[in-house]
Parts: sequence; C-alpha cells; structure tokens
Amino acid sequence: MKRTLIGAVCAAASLAASSSAMAAEQVNIGAPAWTGAQAIAHLIKEVVEGRIGGQANLVPGNNASIFQAMDQGRGDIDVHPDVWLPNQESFTKKYVDGAGTVVLSDKYYEGKQSFCVARDFAEQNNVTSVFDLARPEVAELMDSDGNGKGEIYGCPEDWTCDDIFSSNIAFAGWDNIEQTQAGYDAMFAEFLDKAVAGEPAAIYTWTPTAYLAQAIPGETTLWLSMANDSVLDDSNPTGVEGGADYSQRRDDGTVGYTGLGPDTCTQGPDGCQLGWLAADIEITANKAWADENPAAEALFEVFKPPLIDLAIAGVALSNSDGSQADVEAIATQWIADNRALADEWVAAALAAA
Repeated sequence: MKRTLIGAVCAAASLAASSSAMAAEQVNIGAPAWTGAQAIAHLIKEVVEGRIGGQANLVPGNNASIFQAMDQGRGDIDVHPDVWLPNQESFTKKYVDGAGTVVLSDKYYEGKQSFCVARDFAEQNNVTSVFDLARPEVAELMDSDGNGKGEIYGCPEDWTCDDIFSSNIAFAGWDNIEQTQAGYDAMFAEFLDKAVAGEPAAIYTWTPTAYLAQAIPGETTLWLSMANDSVLDDSNPTGVEGGADYSQRRDDGTVGYTGLGPDTCTQGPDGCQLGWLAADIEITANKAWADENPAAEALFEVFKPPLIDLAIAGVALSNSDGSQADVEAIATQWIADNRALADEWVAAALAAA
C-alpha cells in the first residue's frame, strides 16, 4: 500500500461528514533516547493520529541509524524529530547536501548546550571556567579512579556530543580532564545528588530539557564558561570522520554562545562563554516521502511547541512509569491543553493537501 498521509489529512477536512472517511495511513518517526526528542516524537504522533487521522509509529534509534534509515528510503524510518545543528551537521552534510535523500524543515527552534557545574563547589573552589576544572588541585577533587584526571559527566556514545566534547578536550589542551560516558539518566542522577550535596561535579547538558527543571542554573548549578580561545574550531584535533563539522564557530565570526548573565553562568576570562553554539533544532524527513506527503511536510514546518512546554513534557515523561499508555496520555493531555495551537498546525496541513 502506498504510504502517504495525504489521504488522512484530506479526510480530516470532511471529519464532520463522516468519521469513517479517515484513512489509516502511516509515518514512522525515529525516536532518539533523550527526553526532548521523546517529547517531540510523542507530540507529533498524537497530532497525526488524534487530529489528522493517520497512523504514526515510533521507532527507537540513534542519530546514525535514523539518518541511515531515512537515506535508504525503505520506509523503516521516515522522520527524525529532533536534529541539533551544528552537532549533527556531519549527517546533514552527508545525506541532505551530499546524497540529497533527506530534507530539513525550514523552521527551527533554538536550543542551548554546554556544561553545568555544582554551584556550591564552583564558588568554594573559584571555578569560573572549564579550564579551572583542569587545575591539578581541582582535578584531584573530581578524580574518582586515581588516574590524575578530573571527570566530567559527558554524553552517551551515540549522541555525537560525546565526540564534540572529546575533540574540545584535545583542542583546548585540558589534559587533566576526561569524559565519563554511561546512560545519561544515571549520570545525571549522580550529578544532581552531588550538586545538591555541594560535592565536586560537572556535566554536559542542554535546554530545553527536563533535567534543568531539576538542577536549575542559578540555584543548584551554574552554566560553566570557557575562554574564547578554547572554543572548538574546525581543525578536527582527534581526526574523527566529520570532525571538522564539530566546530562551534561560524563563518560570520560567531564564537560559541554568550547570551546568559552572571545570575546563571560563571564569569570566565571572556565573561559567560558557553563554548557551544546555540543549536538550530529541526525536523528532517526522507525526501521522497516528504515530496509525496506535502500535508505532512507542512505540518512539520509549523510544528513548534513552546520551549517551556517541551521541558515540562520532558519532566512528565521522566516521572512517568515509562509505559506506552502513560506516555501517550501525557501527549494527549498536552494537545488538549493547547488545542488552539494544534488547530493551527492541522489547518496548515489541510491547506497543503
């Protein structure tokens, strides 16, 4: 059967005449593990199924597997709901710019990412930048295995930010720092316990996310600065494939992100410099599928939940029992609470059908 949402979208226009007119078509949405992606994927699923009348399946995967599946175009995965650029630029250069098999949405929302440090620990030890964590006396406090290196909770191995972090360590010469890698939920739980207790701890994190609703910068934690000359460029110091695309500098001269104030961010040698560019977060889709489904593509172009709602939805997901019914109930409730916004999305899809 031809896999398209056009029939489902068109059927929604005649819903008042006959609910049986709705088609049960299908879109397969890649569902990465982080809470922001999970929240967006479930919200899209609820709009497609509950408001348009189609069928949406969530397919677990990481960035590499989702992009590969979209590239292959077999219908295993049609959509990636949460692509962070420039973090995942190596994938978009390969499949969007190169192969031409994947397309990006025109609209995006902004995310921020960097390191957070336990506030009490930072203030007691004069930690104002990542470089300070590499000071021998501070690194010793963060060294749990006695190898002489302080540990920062980083990223799971399939999130791409782990490679960016490793490249930044090599580029900046933070020889006394190393990245701890494990499941992010477990790492964050350890970090939060330490931060609340005022113990030495730092972690990679981002926003919008449920995690920062628990470890609020300015209270339990602070965003951690770095010097401008420590912000990663395109020299690819670790020699990994696609490493030049990990640069956190733009051609227009933008270096990292400097938009936070001293109430939430440490003041390093160059003020609050997060060292990571503000991310453009976009939806991507298999090009052939998008061409065949202009209504669905139009839906993705306007799909932009408020950032605070994404964080709240992420908190709800984190606190849920993880069952499919529970997760679907959270998405259904969000749509019910934001009916006017959801109506705008559906209207845009109908207009494109």
